[in-house]
Amino acid sequence: MVEGLYWWGIPTFFRCPIANDPGECDIGLVGVPHSTGNGTTERDQHMGPRAVRNISALGRRCHKQFHLDPWKEFKIADLGDVPLPEGNNNERSIEDIREFFSRIDAAGTRPVSIGGDHAITGGILQAIAGENSKITNGEKAVLLHFDAHTDAYHMLDHFLGAVKSAAHWASYLVRDGHVDPHHSVQVGIRGNVRTLDWLEPSYDLGYEVITIERYEEIGAEACKEIINERVGDRPVYVTFDLDCLDPTVAPGVANIEAGIEGFKINQVMDLIRCIRGKNVIGGDVVCLMPTKDHPNQMTSLVANSIMFEILCLIGDNLRNS
Repeated sequence: MVEGLYWWGIPTFFRCPIANDPGECDIGLVGVPHSTGNGTTERDQHMGPRAVRNISALGRRCHKQFHLDPWKEFKIADLGDVPLPEGNNNERSIEDIREFFSRIDAAGTRPVSIGGDHAITGGILQAIAGENSKITNGEKAVLLHFDAHTDAYHMLDHFLGAVKSAAHWASYLVRDGHVDPHHSVQVGIRGNVRTLDWLEPSYDLGYEVITIERYEEIGAEACKEIINERVGDRPVYVTFDLDCLDPTVAPGVANIEAGIEGFKINQVMDLIRCIRGKNVIGGDVVCLMPTKDHPNQMTSLVANSIMFEILCLIGDNLRNS
């Protein structure tokens, strides 16, 4: 019973053992305490991994719908946090993230990470997707990208000084050969745009964009059909920005979009689960702002639940492959 008490013992992700060697596990859980890729809000996103570890024991559950106990069926370990000795230098930090995940890729371990701002996805996918990747067998990854924003703003030379930033990763990963946008989907985009052509970069790159208005118009089932048709049997990476959720569900996020209602938790769980059986190579949850969370740590608990869902998608696929 004490294993499920978040306030007892030394916190690790889901009470998993700590491992220094990614080769010791099938699924590796990683903290990426990076927050210099997004300079428009308070830079407390680097505190996300610690906040999730603190409550993570509560999430050590079995997956009811998948009839899966991942902790018994697979080797899952907490691989610690990415060391970021130059944490205030975004470009150097993205390379440090890439180097850390290159070791994970070389081991063939599938990572599930908690950030950190959304710039971390750029560093991760530089390591685990594309020509030299072991996890994708040299293929580009396709994205199932949940977000209120597209993060493909290549018309900006930099984002307050950051080049491989939280606003650029979905663009430069395409340009550099790590992501296939023509089979990727960006889901949940919402809010009044800063310019009327703000979504054009995603369309120009080839992404399928399901705005919140489109989701409401065509319905969940049609959206799931779009996602499945786009993804196919390609290696898919799930990146989940918590700001796609309504602020009543996830109040402690960066770049909060409060003017237009976002997803509720059951809606995103339904959409994530539609890729069950696909080749899920990993995923991340980003933009948790613990210092803005409710005292009951609601947003950390939600982030933990999304990590669990991605982890179980990977486990279910490994079990059946």
